[in-house]
Amino acid sequence: MGGNLKEIRKKITSVKNTQKTTKAMKLVSSSKLKKAEELARRSKVYAKQLNAMFNDIVARVRLRGLDSINSPYFARSKDREIKKLDIIFITADKGLCGGFNTTTIKEVVRLMESYKQQGIKVRLRGIGKKGISYFAFNGIEVLDKAVGLSSMPAFDKAVAFIDNVVDDFLNGATDEVVIVHNGFKNMISQELEAQAVLPLTININELEQVSTLNIEPEDEEDRVLDELARKYIQYNMYYALVDSLAAEHSARIQAMDAATNNAGDLVRSLTIALNKARQEAITTELVEINAGVEAIK
Repeated sequence: MGGNLKEIRKKITSVKNTQKTTKAMKLVSSSKLKKAEELARRSKVYAKQLNAMFNDIVARVRLRGLDSINSPYFARSKDREIKKLDIIFITADKGLCGGFNTTTIKEVVRLMESYKQQGIKVRLRGIGKKGISYFAFNGIEVLDKAVGLSSMPAFDKAVAFIDNVVDDFLNGATDEVVIVHNGFKNMISQELEAQAVLPLTININELEQVSTLNIEPEDEEDRVLDELARKYIQYNMYYALVDSLAAEHSARIQAMDAATNNAGDLVRSLTIALNKARQEAITTELVEINAGVEAIK
């Protein structure tokens, strides 16, 4: 019985230590989430200005007719044929964040199967150790790999990664590019995003105002449009990383909170078991004492 009591005490100590760890990890992720949210807020301000400039140039080109947009970044026809497609996935470098990584990986696998059924060749480009490791384990090639970028998004590194993808698109190596990541919705939920970033498309109904930018002549408009298109795509890559990081921290907060609560429940359960074991030990000792007294008589 003594051995059983000792074993239960060891389990209680172990679970309490785990509970301290999960509490600490929750606090760290809470702090990091605040920083990631602030970074996302500032990024949205930049995005608003970039989008305004982008739409402004498109509005100018629209005055010459939609067909005059000859930029290679834009879709030429709604009926264009897609034969090759690149999927960029973003996962975390670490685990212990619930189903955060699994959700993204499952969506990538689903998209791969869907595109293959349509006769489209799919190539993967991965950011984040967890996703890269999964596909490597399953023998699926990942063309470009980046570890450390999802946990510490840097604009220059994001640009270096997406520029290779853009160059392949411009050279005809791929016909479309999709980014898949788990995005930040709020403190308690994430939202899966699968966004086609290339080629760019234009919604005529959304272009209401005429450009006020002073750009002459027409060939300058085309050049600026190309430059803005590339910046727009680069930003989308960077923002996806920032958005994914915020979602990762919110997912880890939830996972660590649940783990902490489960540890508390387990400690209470083990404490009850310990008390029962003590009572049984005391009862056994009393029975043995009484039996000894009766034997003496």
